[in-house]
Amino acid sequence: MTMNRRHFSAALLSAGAAGAALAPLEAALAQAAAAAPAEGRDYTRLEPPQPPGVPAGKIEVLEFFSYACPHCSAFEPTLDAWQKTLPADVVFKRVPVPFLMNAENFMRTYYALETIGAVDTVQLKIFRAIHIERVRLETGENMAEFVAKSGVDPAKFLAAFKSFSVATSVTKAKKMMADYKVESVPLLIVQGRFVTSPTVAGGAERALAVVDGLVQRLRKA
Repeated sequence: MTMNRRHFSAALLSAGAAGAALAPLEAALAQAAAAAPAEGRDYTRLEPPQPPGVPAGKIEVLEFFSYACPHCSAFEPTLDAWQKTLPADVVFKRVPVPFLMNAENFMRTYYALETIGAVDTVQLKIFRAIHIERVRLETGENMAEFVAKSGVDPAKFLAAFKSFSVATSVTKAKKMMADYKVESVPLLIVQGRFVTSPTVAGGAERALAVVDGLVQRLRKA
């Protein structure tokens, strides 16, 4: 499923079941990849296409997401395992969106974590805290206190959270959302051309298999 910017439900879905599916991830992806991605069924084309923000010879995969989105939370464990196995020519980037609950602070949170190199340390934990443990992470100070429990320096986090560079990243993300015509999350975009999601493709594993198939096509092209 996706979380639409106009129809944000107050009901938060559990992501616990997604974590249990990590063990057989490779087999699930292999099975999902058996069918070649089909335009109109598994993905659509972005019109107009956007220039990827990677050097020549690299392939960019973007995930538009929100910490407030329960579907992003359910998708994250599978996505996290997948992105750790990517080949060197694939560049994966997350882009937080400026809609849904507490958008500005959640966007700043992501870019602050990226700035200090702590995304991998706490990304899954933040989703779990919000959607399963019901922890209130509404301010930068709330988030600093939370990430400190995972060994992240709270002072460094808050300095990044309030920095001009993070504010610039937030502004850039807002423009990207408009340029890429993002209306719901989670959403995956390959090389600024192809759009898919767990809802479009029919599941988390299938969506990532579609991405893998599109990456292979772009390599050949």
